This record gives sequence, structure tokens and C-alpha cells, in this order.
Amino acid sequence: MSKTYKATGINLKAIAFGESDRLLTVLTREFGLIRAIAPGARKPKSSLGARSGMFVVNDLLVAKGKNLDKITQAQTVKNYPGIAKDLGKLAASQYLAEIVLCQAISEQPQIELYELFTEHLHRLENVSNSQSSDVLSYLAHGVFQLLALGGLTPQVEVCCLTQQPLELDFTNPKWRVGFSINAGGTVCLGAWKRRRQHTENLSFDINNNTRNYPAAVKENLPTYETIVHTQEEAKISYQLNVAQLQMMRNLLKPLMIPSNESKDAWLLIERVLRHYTQYHLGCSIRSATLIDSYFATNHDAII
Repeated sequence: MSKTYKATGINLKAIAFGESDRLLTVLTREFGLIRAIAPGARKPKSSLGARSGMFVVNDLLVAKGKNLDKITQAQTVKNYPGIAKDLGKLAASQYLAEIVLCQAISEQPQIELYELFTEHLHRLENVSNSQSSDVLSYLAHGVFQLLALGGLTPQVEVCCLTQQPLELDFTNPKWRVGFSINAGGTVCLGAWKRRRQHTENLSFDINNNTRNYPAAVKENLPTYETIVHTQEEAKISYQLNVAQLQMMRNLLKPLMIPSNESKDAWLLIERVLRHYTQYHLGCSIRSATLIDSYFATNHDAII
């Protein structure tokens, strides 16, 4: 007889399997990610039908199998009906779930990740349906906090090049700071320009250091290639103004407080975090297209 184990988990992914089963990917507190068959879940009268839905939390009894485990019992602990009733909330929740799937590992406890994810689902569910900008702000906060848990917090308080604090100038409407995805966060544009000019000058000097040598000397010079090793150049992906950088800094706080920022402003912040997350986790967030289409089509939010 196969060994069985108990776990509490939330469904992150469900796909049809065989004639009437579902294959679930579940984030559990005790064992991290597990993949298990919910037998007969697609049958109309199956007791596992509703329990195998997205974002349903179950107490599970699972039988270990040779290739795939099998759910033998499931008792629902919690679900999020408010998310399923709103397309914007559903898209945001699926977005966060994709990040969790990239971060989670198997056969190890994932208590912090489990609790953080379910907490953000709870917050999204409770957002007023009329406040679409709040859905975006809570989504951005969830992304930021998941990155922080994974040790990938984008730098938003100091320059990634100089490690010097960035002082916000609220009196200058033209004040801007760069955001470099490959460098890991905010970059002082002045420091970036100086660093770039220095690199260009260094390359020019190395490639042209023999031009002024006498002809007789040049003839006797050894022929070899000079290779200069430098760090990957920081690429400026976005430029943020004072208000936008302050929005990013507010995401550092463990509790998100709804703000008066526009949907367009939060869509920009989401786009910055999306590209940062995809680059550093090495995965594509497919649900992001739902965010783009839903908020642009239904709320005239165009970047």
C-alpha cells in the first residue's frame, strides 16, 4: 500500500488529466510545491470538483505514487469567492500565483511563502470593486513583497552604482532617477553618465594607445589582443519622477495603504516590477497580458 501524508495547501494550477481527473499544483505549508491527481474531479457530482478549483485551500490526505501523487481526501478550509467574481482581481491573483510557482520549491516547508501569498489574496479580495487603482497597487505590493522574500528586492533607496542614498527633490518637476533592471534598481543618472563616459574613454585609450608610436617601434611591437574585463553595463530601463520613486519606496512597507495615485501611475509601477521580476526570476508572467488588456480596455488606462 502506498504511503500517505497530510498537508494544507492552496491550489495554484489545475489542468485536465485523463478522462475525468485534474492534475493540481498545490503550494503546501509542510512540503512546498506538490503535484497530485484529483481523481474524478471533472465529473459533475465529484466531491473533489469544487475543492480542485483555483485558490481553494484544502486540508489534504495524499497517497504517494510512483510518478504522481493522488489526493484521496480533501476538506476545504478557505476559498476566495470575491476574487473569482472580479476579472481584475482574478488576473492579479493569477499574476502573483505565477511568481509563487517560480519561487517555490518541493519537499521543503514553505510556510513564509504560503502565508505571504494567502495574505495578499485576502487583501485583493477585500478591495472595493469600484477601486481599480487599488487592485493595481495591491498587485504591485504583492510582487514587491514576494521579491523581498526571495532575496530579490529591487533597490529603491540608494544608487546601484555608487551605493549613495538618493535624495528626492520635490521642488524640481524635472527631477528623474534611472531604474536599471539588470543592475538591480535605482541609478543616479549623473553617476550613470559619468560611468559610461569613463568606460568609453578607457576603451578608446586602449584601442588607440599605439597610434603615436614611431613607425620603427610599431613594427617591433608584438601582435596580441588586449582584453578588458568590465562589469555588465547598467542599462537604464525606465526613468522615474519623484512621485513614482516614492510609490516604489512605499512598497517596502509590510502593509499597503491605498493611495490617491492614478491607475496609469500604478500601471507604470507594475510594468517596471514585471520586467524586473521576469529578468531576475528567469520566467515569463503570462497573466500580465490580462492586466494590460483588462485595465486598458475597461478603464482607459494606457501607458
